[in-house]
Amino acid sequence: MFRSLCIGLAMAAFLPFADSAVAACRRVTHLTQDYAVCGFDPATSDIRIHHRGRDGLPYGGFENLARDLRQEGEYLEFAMNGGMYESDLTSVGLLVTDGVERKPIDRGHSWGNFYLKPNGVFFLKGDRAGVLETEAYMDADPHPDFATQSGPMLVIDGALHPAFLPQSDSLQIRNGVGVDSAGKVAFVISLEPVRFHDFATLFRDQLDCANALFLDGSISSLFAPGLDRYDSIHPMGAIIAVTRKMPGFQK
Repeated sequence: MFRSLCIGLAMAAFLPFADSAVAACRRVTHLTQDYAVCGFDPATSDIRIHHRGRDGLPYGGFENLARDLRQEGEYLEFAMNGGMYESDLTSVGLLVTDGVERKPIDRGHSWGNFYLKPNGVFFLKGDRAGVLETEAYMDADPHPDFATQSGPMLVIDGALHPAFLPQSDSLQIRNGVGVDSAGKVAFVISLEPVRFHDFATLFRDQLDCANALFLDGSISSLFAPGLDRYDSIHPMGAIIAVTRKMPGFQK
């Protein structure tokens, strides 16, 4: 069930419903469970990772990001929380924005989903996107324009994460990201609580993603006007967004 949120009307009032953004998102059923799936081609869509605003503070939510973008002559077309964060909204692991490493990669061991190894990195470089488990990312050393680290990996080179159990009773709202065989990025959020195993098989078996990464669970949030989603319940750290330039904008 979609969450009904207070900023929906305010956000919709100043966001144009571009046909491409509306068409990019759809509802998908997998193993009797429903998901919102939004797909974008990094060669034709402006996908970036955002964290801090013009005031130097973490955005914390989609509304603040959309407001800043408008001042730069851009519309927010799609957004999703982009990884785990500390209490001050700084990223737990690697964060790269605009080619600058804001937080180094975390190869350590601890408790929680982030450290359920292997974890991994979603990154953007030029007109390409990728998802790699952390050690493979380090070996590849892609020098990305944007990157965010999270965990666990959902799918690793076509195989499910070894810790996932088909009959697990851990059911949560979850969101994640994968890149399919054509190089397109699939952003997914469950519309009901699901187990890791079922979430991962959606990416592998239905969305053709050989590599996919879990982004978060309880705070999973989505900005997708085509699906009437303008989530604002939870604060968030990094935000992955798709934007479009305002025609004729001049500063």
